[in-house]
Amino acid sequence: MQPFTTLTGIAAPLDRANVDNIMQPFTTLTGIAAPLDRANVDTDQIIPKQFLKRIERTGFGQFLFYDWRFEADGITPRPDFELNHPALAGATILLAGRNFGSGSSREHAPWSLDDYGFRCIIAPSFADIFYNNCFQNGLLPIVLDEAVVKQLMQKAQASPGYQLTIDLPQQTISDADGFSITFEVDPFRKHRMLNGLDDIGMTLQHEGDITAFEQKRPAWSSRVTAGA
Repeated sequence: MQPFTTLTGIAAPLDRANVDNIMQPFTTLTGIAAPLDRANVDTDQIIPKQFLKRIERTGFGQFLFYDWRFEADGITPRPDFELNHPALAGATILLAGRNFGSGSSREHAPWSLDDYGFRCIIAPSFADIFYNNCFQNGLLPIVLDEAVVKQLMQKAQASPGYQLTIDLPQQTISDADGFSITFEVDPFRKHRMLNGLDDIGMTLQHEGDITAFEQKRPAWSSRVTAGA
């Protein structure tokens, strides 16, 4: 092991435009609600392990619920799978059963749901790590009483293409038939969702302080210098 004193090297420039747009703000959403009336849907069902080799965080939507969506050839859609109903094309809200997102902690699960087009998941309960990962990726997980979720699923199953409106500022869910209910969300997580702030976005809010700190560091301290 070599002693470490100082380091001079090339630092990759920060592309602020791309970083700032990683997570999109969530305010209000009106969209088709897709019912997935299954409990204990784990992350390997959401995005099977063979698709985790990709190094990007995009492009996973095509593999969402892969084993359920497609026949054994991996191409032909299964006609009996809920999300393959033609009226659910473009769905942005997923109605799910209890303990959604259980299993391994792979962040690819919310990536695949988001890439598919979902912005909100409503369920009676979520696995803790999956729940946290959703907020980190701009996907709003909402916990409602199981009876209420069942009611919404029945509406969505009876009328494919059924739409809901999610109002995050007011913390309400409503439909065109007069249904309306409030939901709970942590105030800090709500702030981050409304402003599209993931961990990088939160850090960049203090960019001025970070720059000032770097400029005040002693000349003898270890540092990485930007290069051309």
